[in-house]
Amino acid sequence: MGQMEEKRARFLSRRKKWLILSVLLAAAALVLILAAYGRRLTPVFASKYGVFGVDVSHHQGSVDWELFKEQGVQFAYIKATEGSSHTDTEFFKNLTGADAAGIAAGVYHFFSFDSSPETQAEHFISTAGDLSGHLPPAVDVEYYGDKEANPPPKEAVTESLSEFLALLEKEYGKKPVIYTTYKVYHRYLKGKFDGYPLWIRNVYYPPADIGRTWTFWQYSDRGELSGHAGAEAYVDLNVFGGTKAELEMLLLPAGEDGKGETS
Repeated sequence: MGQMEEKRARFLSRRKKWLILSVLLAAAALVLILAAYGRRLTPVFASKYGVFGVDVSHHQGSVDWELFKEQGVQFAYIKATEGSSHTDTEFFKNLTGADAAGIAAGVYHFFSFDSSPETQAEHFISTAGDLSGHLPPAVDVEYYGDKEANPPPKEAVTESLSEFLALLEKEYGKKPVIYTTYKVYHRYLKGKFDGYPLWIRNVYYPPADIGRTWTFWQYSDRGELSGHAGAEAYVDLNVFGGTKAELEMLLLPAGEDGKGETS
């Protein structure tokens, strides 16, 4: 190789290194921007959807549902149960209040990787009772405790969750909604539960990259609404991916036994 060729090769090598470094720096900058401003930007993206809602638990304390409605809340998912024995202390009060305010309400269960699906379903059904006129029940599937550092086996989770969902569908007549995070979705749910309505959490950017249609999007965990007094100062904010009329079509009808009819 001649001297000119060697110089050219060194130049191209340096240029390639600088290009790679520039790309890495740009990627790092993007991550920092999303971390710093993503929570501020998602409400802008979410504003194009016309149906706004919240999800609450005892962490929000006593909720003034009429005041929530005045601030634009059109639907709400309310925590009822967790695992096989825990019942949220504000569940009954929240559901009664949301119903009285005319807010489309649904009930959710926080799924435990450590309890049997049968006992979890029994606990949820006995607590939630008749859900006629409400949104389909939802199951919150996310990491807790040390589960992110020590994730449960995929096969065990999908099998247990499948059984839990089937029991709720049998009871209420509609497929439950699955709430989840990106990490849990990609590890356990992707391609396995595509027939179920998806409620996806992404507080940094719109979930266009999830690879499937979502039904609900939790776009913020820093919602500032008047009308609640709990240990948690913020409220989770959500949007529905359709119209108000389409949301109302999700409401469970009354069957002969007061439960939803199979659809």
